[in-house]
Amino acid sequence: MVWKPDVTVAAVVERDGRFLLVEELIRGRRVFNQPAGHLEDGESLLHAVIRETAEETAWRFSPQWLVGTYLWRNPRTGHSTLRFAFSGEVDAHAPERPLDPPIIAVHWLAHGEILKRRTRLRSPLVLRCVEDYLAGQRVALTAVEAILQ
Repeated sequence: MVWKPDVTVAAVVERDGRFLLVEELIRGRRVFNQPAGHLEDGESLLHAVIRETAEETAWRFSPQWLVGTYLWRNPRTGHSTLRFAFSGEVDAHAPERPLDPPIIAVHWLAHGEILKRRTRLRSPLVLRCVEDYLAGQRVALTAVEAILQ
Protein backbone atom coordinates (compact mmCIF):
# COMPACT_ATOMS: atom_id res chain seq x y z
CA MET A 1 0.00 0.00 0.00
CA VAL A 2 1.29 3.44 -0.92
CA TRP A 3 0.94 6.09 1.78
CA LYS A 4 -0.07 9.48 0.34
CA PRO A 5 -0.72 12.22 2.88
CA ASP A 6 -2.39 15.41 1.71
CA VAL A 7 0.10 18.28 1.62
CA THR A 8 -1.49 21.45 2.96
CA VAL A 9 -0.47 24.96 3.90
CA ALA A 10 -1.88 27.23 6.61
CA ALA A 11 -1.51 30.90 7.50
CA VAL A 12 -1.08 31.82 11.16
CA VAL A 13 -1.89 35.52 11.28
CA GLU A 14 -1.94 37.46 14.55
CA ARG A 15 -2.99 41.08 14.86
CA ASP A 16 -3.47 42.85 18.20
CA GLY A 17 -3.67 39.55 20.07
CA ARG A 18 -6.27 38.05 17.72
CA PHE A 19 -5.83 35.34 15.11
CA LEU A 20 -7.34 35.21 11.64
CA LEU A 21 -9.58 32.14 11.36
CA VAL A 22 -12.22 30.99 8.93
CA GLU A 23 -15.50 29.35 9.82
CA GLU A 24 -16.40 26.71 7.27
CA LEU A 25 -19.01 24.07 6.64
CA ILE A 26 -17.32 20.66 6.31
CA ARG A 27 -19.45 17.52 5.95
CA GLY A 28 -22.42 19.35 7.47
CA ARG A 29 -20.46 20.63 10.48
CA ARG A 30 -19.44 24.25 11.21
CA VAL A 31 -15.74 24.27 12.10
CA PHE A 32 -12.92 26.78 12.57
CA ASN A 33 -9.57 26.65 10.83
CA GLN A 34 -6.69 28.85 9.80
CA PRO A 35 -6.85 29.98 6.19
CA ALA A 36 -5.53 26.75 4.73
CA GLY A 37 -5.71 24.41 1.81
CA HIS A 38 -4.04 21.91 -0.46
CA LEU A 39 -0.84 22.42 -2.36
CA GLU A 40 -1.64 22.28 -6.07
CA ASP A 41 0.46 20.48 -8.65
CA GLY A 42 3.44 22.63 -9.67
CA GLU A 43 2.76 25.25 -6.98
CA SER A 44 5.27 26.44 -4.39
CA LEU A 45 4.40 26.32 -0.69
CA LEU A 46 4.58 30.12 -0.44
CA HIS A 47 2.36 30.67 -3.45
CA ALA A 48 -0.13 28.16 -2.05
CA VAL A 49 -0.43 29.84 1.36
CA ILE A 50 -0.75 33.31 -0.24
CA ARG A 51 -3.42 32.00 -2.64
CA GLU A 52 -5.38 30.09 -0.01
CA THR A 53 -5.42 33.07 2.37
CA ALA A 54 -6.74 35.37 -0.37
CA GLU A 55 -9.36 32.85 -1.53
CA GLU A 56 -10.63 32.12 1.98
CA THR A 57 -10.38 35.54 3.68
CA ALA A 58 -9.96 38.22 0.96
CA TRP A 59 -6.76 39.37 2.73
CA ARG A 60 -3.33 39.55 1.06
CA PHE A 61 -0.88 37.45 3.09
CA SER A 62 2.89 38.00 3.28
CA PRO A 63 4.62 34.93 4.79
CA GLN A 64 7.60 35.74 7.00
CA TRP A 65 8.34 32.56 8.96
CA LEU A 66 7.64 28.85 9.01
CA VAL A 67 5.91 28.10 12.32
CA GLY A 68 6.19 24.37 11.83
CA THR A 69 5.60 21.25 9.81
CA TYR A 70 2.93 18.96 11.21
CA LEU A 71 1.84 15.43 10.40
CA TRP A 72 -1.65 14.50 11.59
CA ARG A 73 -3.64 11.33 11.09
CA ASN A 74 -7.40 11.69 11.39
CA PRO A 75 -8.47 9.01 13.89
CA ARG A 76 -11.94 8.68 12.29
CA THR A 77 -10.84 8.23 8.69
CA GLY A 78 -7.18 7.19 8.97
CA HIS A 79 -6.35 9.91 6.42
CA SER A 80 -3.03 11.75 6.95
CA THR A 81 -2.22 15.42 6.39
CA LEU A 82 1.22 17.02 6.20
CA ARG A 83 0.74 20.73 7.04
CA PHE A 84 3.23 23.56 6.53
CA ALA A 85 2.15 26.47 8.74
CA PHE A 86 3.50 29.92 7.95
CA SER A 87 3.20 33.09 10.00
CA GLY A 88 3.16 36.56 8.53
CA GLU A 89 1.08 39.65 8.05
CA VAL A 90 -1.99 40.58 6.05
CA ASP A 91 -2.86 43.82 4.30
CA ALA A 92 -4.96 44.96 1.34
CA HIS A 93 -8.30 43.54 2.40
CA ALA A 94 -10.84 43.19 -0.44
CA PRO A 95 -14.17 42.69 1.41
CA GLU A 96 -16.14 42.64 -1.87
CA ARG A 97 -14.26 39.55 -3.03
CA PRO A 98 -16.38 36.38 -2.80
CA LEU A 99 -14.92 33.77 -0.47
CA ASP A 100 -14.36 30.17 -1.51
CA PRO A 101 -17.05 27.74 -0.60
CA PRO A 102 -17.33 26.28 2.04
CA ILE A 103 -16.25 29.45 3.95
CA ILE A 104 -19.12 30.89 5.98
CA ALA A 105 -17.31 33.74 7.77
CA VAL A 106 -13.93 35.20 8.64
CA HIS A 107 -13.11 35.90 12.31
CA TRP A 108 -10.37 37.52 14.38
CA LEU A 109 -10.27 35.48 17.61
CA ALA A 110 -8.13 35.73 20.73
CA HIS A 111 -6.38 32.60 22.02
CA GLY A 112 -9.01 32.21 24.76
CA GLU A 113 -11.82 32.38 22.20
CA ILE A 114 -10.10 29.67 20.16
CA LEU A 115 -9.79 27.50 23.29
CA LYS A 116 -13.54 27.88 23.90
CA ARG A 117 -14.13 26.53 20.38
CA ARG A 118 -11.75 23.58 20.82
CA THR A 119 -14.45 21.03 19.96
CA ARG A 120 -15.30 22.97 16.81
CA LEU A 121 -11.77 23.18 15.38
CA ARG A 122 -11.30 21.41 12.06
CA SER A 123 -8.36 19.49 13.50
CA PRO A 124 -6.07 19.67 16.53
CA LEU A 125 -3.51 21.34 14.25
CA VAL A 126 -5.42 24.64 14.44
CA LEU A 127 -4.74 25.11 18.15
CA ARG A 128 -1.29 23.53 17.94
CA CYS A 129 -0.18 26.06 15.31
CA VAL A 130 -1.49 29.00 17.36
CA GLU A 131 0.19 27.75 20.51
CA ASP A 132 3.49 27.07 18.74
CA TYR A 133 3.32 30.60 17.32
CA LEU A 134 2.59 32.05 20.79
CA ALA A 135 5.55 30.07 22.18
CA GLY A 136 7.77 31.93 19.70
CA GLN A 137 8.37 29.05 17.33
CA ARG A 138 9.75 30.59 14.13
CA VAL A 139 11.98 29.05 11.47
CA ALA A 140 13.50 31.09 8.66
CA LEU A 141 11.88 30.44 5.29
CA THR A 142 15.32 29.45 4.00
CA ALA A 143 14.99 26.25 6.06
CA VAL A 144 12.46 24.99 3.52
CA GLU A 145 13.83 26.93 0.59
CA ALA A 146 14.29 23.87 -1.62
CA ILE A 147 10.57 23.13 -1.51
CA LEU A 148 9.40 26.75 -1.71
CA GLN A 149 10.35 27.11 -5.36
